[in-house]
Amino acid sequence: MMIKLYIGNPNYSSWSMRAGVLLRAFCIVHDEILIRFDGFDANSTFKSEVKQIGATGTVPFLVDTSVQDRHDRALIITDTLSIVEYIAETCVDHAIWPKDRAMRAKARNLCAEMHSGFGALRQHCMMNIGPDLSRAGALIWRDQAAVRRDVARIETAWADMLDLSHGPYLAGDFCALDAYFAPVVMRLKYHSLPVTDQSQIYMAKICEHPAVRDWVSGAVASAEFLEFEEPFRLSANDPEPV
Repeated sequence: MMIKLYIGNPNYSSWSMRAGVLLRAFCIVHDEILIRFDGFDANSTFKSEVKQIGATGTVPFLVDTSVQDRHDRALIITDTLSIVEYIAETCVDHAIWPKDRAMRAKARNLCAEMHSGFGALRQHCMMNIGPDLSRAGALIWRDQAAVRRDVARIETAWADMLDLSHGPYLAGDFCALDAYFAPVVMRLKYHSLPVTDQSQIYMAKICEHPAVRDWVSGAVASAEFLEFEEPFRLSANDPEPV
C-alpha cells in the first residue's frame, strides 16, 4: 500500500483524529497531508482544495495510490468507517477489529452508533484539543439535557464493553473502536464533563496510548485559533468568557 491520509486541523477535526489515531496505533506507514480549515462554504479554500482530490468535499479521506480504479485513478475512500474497513481488509496481520466474533460484532455495532449518533454532544461540545473549556462544559451540562443523555449512553456502552472484555480497552486490546472513541474522550476531557470513575480510568488509558499522545501533541503544537470553530473563546490566549 501507498497511503495518503488527508486531514483537517488536528485540534478541531474529530473525524480526522479517528483515522489518524488508527494508522498510528498500528504503525501503518502513510503520508499525512493537512488541508487547513479556513471556512466550510463552497467558496472557501478548504472546500476548493478538498474537492480537487476527494469528491465529497470533506476530511478525512484516504488515498491508496497503489490501487487504481477502472478509470486509472488512485483509490479514494471518503468515509471514516470505510477507511477503517479498508485498513482492516488490507492489513490483515493487524488486529484492527477484535478476533473474537461476538466482540468484533459488538465493536462494529458501537462504531456505527458513534458514526451516526450522539448529535447533541457533537453540537454543543465541539472537539478542541488544548484549551480548558470546563466553564462552558459546566453550563452545557446544566442546560443541555440531550448532552447528558448522550454521555449516559456512551458511559453505558463503555461499561458494557469493558465488562465483557475485562479491558483495559473497550474490546480488550486497542482496536478500531478505541480509535473511534478517542475524539469523544477529547470532548469529555477538555469540557470537563462529569463521568464515572470507570469512564475516567478508560479515558486516562486512551490519553496515555502512544498513538493518541502523538496526535494530541501535534494538535497542540500546530493549533491555530479559528473564530468560526470557537463558540466559547474570544482569542487563542483568552479563556472562556464567564
